[in-house]
Amino acid sequence: MPKKSLHPLKLQPALHVKVWGGRRLASQLGKRLPTDQPYGESWELHDTSRVENGAHRGKTLGELTRQFGSLLIGAGNDSADGMPLLAKFIDAGEWLSIQVHPDDAQAKALEGEARGKTEAWVVLHADPGARLVIGLGPGVTIGQLTKAIKSNRLESLLVYAEVAPGDVLYIPANTVHALGPGILIYEIQQSSDTTYRLYDWGRLGLNGQPRALHIDQGVAVANLKSLPQVRRPAGDLLVDSAYFRTWRHTLADSVLDLSSEGRFQALSCIEGSVQVTAGDQDAIALSKGETGLIPACIADFRISGFGTLLRSAQS
Repeated sequence: MPKKSLHPLKLQPALHVKVWGGRRLASQLGKRLPTDQPYGESWELHDTSRVENGAHRGKTLGELTRQFGSLLIGAGNDSADGMPLLAKFIDAGEWLSIQVHPDDAQAKALEGEARGKTEAWVVLHADPGARLVIGLGPGVTIGQLTKAIKSNRLESLLVYAEVAPGDVLYIPANTVHALGPGILIYEIQQSSDTTYRLYDWGRLGLNGQPRALHIDQGVAVANLKSLPQVRRPAGDLLVDSAYFRTWRHTLADSVLDLSSEGRFQALSCIEGSVQVTAGDQDAIALSKGETGLIPACIADFRISGFGTLLRSAQS
């Protein structure tokens, strides 16, 4: 498959209605929400995202991954497992459920899945006093955790942290966590939707029924020993983990030349607007709330304009 058949891709996200969602995807990121329902997630980079430009217009990333394999997603990835990373925007109008995700080995053993879920959050907006759950209090045992869930007292065992725009939280698999109301984030994660819901604040789902809990699996994989820390990185590199790296680039009518190093690059504009070019191929324009993808086979690319974007790639 010739490399030149791939070009910078502008992506149309998949929007997801959530019982805890809101309208900030529209009011703050310019998304066109098709109904008046509470939208919680915009999956920017995922197998279900569709290409908006060029020769592959209308195709999903899942289709392109199967067609181009390592030319799109880089060496060392199995195209049968789809895109290895998932980037999304999340609007929390209310508390998300208290949840935990398995690591790679646990996901394979418990679910037959190719990968677990380690993730990171970059806070784009936070109401004053907005909080996250970052884990469980010191000394909590499996027995105490299970009893608190079943007696609807889990809130008393949780550790909370206030956040502000610009804060970053790296969330390894096995971390008990939740996003609180009044927060808009960018999330980068291993591409997995395996979630063990431990507690859902006693609410009903969109169908009027309680959402399912996964107490046995969640307790089995929960980390009871350590807590992640909210950070405020000083430089461009926001996250540097075994699975992915994320940078924040701010351009003031300037140009940034970058190399892909054989890894696909997810580019999400969070302020202003930028142009992305690669050689003599057609440029893509990204405005606030829009995402593009540089295929792994494109060695060098250029970003220009007046804006801020988040760039994520595999480590």
